[in-house]
Amino acid sequence: MAQDQVCGCEVDETAAQFKSEFEGRTYYFCTAGCKAKFDSDPSRWAREPAIRSV
Repeated sequence: MAQDQVCGCEVDETAAQFKSEFEGRTYYFCTAGCKAKFDSDPSRWAREPAIRSV
């Protein structure tokens, strides 16, 4: 399982509907909103691990 870099949710890479490529790496997201947030500033989200708020 991959971790959504924005919200911290676990995402199944094989079933993920939302993903982005950045600097040769694929990032997976649980929703279109998380993907859009990542895409707006990928260098920020790629370097900071997500902190999941429960």
